[in-house]
Amino acid sequence: MQGEGPDVGLSTIFVRLGTCDLRCRWCDSPDTWLPARECRIEERRGTGAFRVVANPVQVADALEACRALEAERHRFASLTGGEPLLQPEAAAALARGLRALGPHVNLETHGLLAEALDVVLPHVDVVSMDWKLASDVRRASEPKGTPPAPFHAEHEAFLARARRAGRVVVKLVVTTASRDDEVDAAARAVGRVAPDATLVLQPVTPHGPVRERPGAERLLALAARAERCVRDVRVIPQTHPIYGAL
Repeated sequence: MQGEGPDVGLSTIFVRLGTCDLRCRWCDSPDTWLPARECRIEERRGTGAFRVVANPVQVADALEACRALEAERHRFASLTGGEPLLQPEAAAALARGLRALGPHVNLETHGLLAEALDVVLPHVDVVSMDWKLASDVRRASEPKGTPPAPFHAEHEAFLARARRAGRVVVKLVVTTASRDDEVDAAARAVGRVAPDATLVLQPVTPHGPVRERPGAERLLALAARAERCVRDVRVIPQTHPIYGAL
């Protein structure tokens, strides 16, 4: 089940690709940052019963696992991570195969790898991209203790290509460290580059070193500011931690 964004609550089958080149303070799946020797495949839909297999998993085997989980009965199939666009050819092959099984394909991405997006874009129905804020996110290649470089220019270039998808969702995680100028810059760019996109302000789910989320007054104020630039702004928290699925 989708646990965040405008499609929250809809039946969704998830295919998670490993490795990520960002380090988000609030990441709920840091085990995907680096290559892993093994991965888990759910055996029966909704049971939480998994089997462990060796990595890498072949595309055909991943699609067979999705078929066994009744992919055709899901509204969406989500390619997530880690960062799926670090493996664009594999992501494209998975997207093609998942579409053939029946569900709409949703690409969940950190929204920085514009050239890789071109490989996958023809095979997905929704691009759900993050808009990272340097107040909480750094690149894995940046030494710790140095000020993170902003992501705005790369996100804007990515969004300019992503808007060719049937539907675009931009997710911005808001923490107590998020600054007005960062959120304002993101909203202005979304309104300018992709005026039909949905901008989701997602209050952070406390995890790891992040211990609290911003309050209602702060979130409503940021939403009001964003609505000056973007027509469709929504404040939507994550729901999957409520039923124990991170």
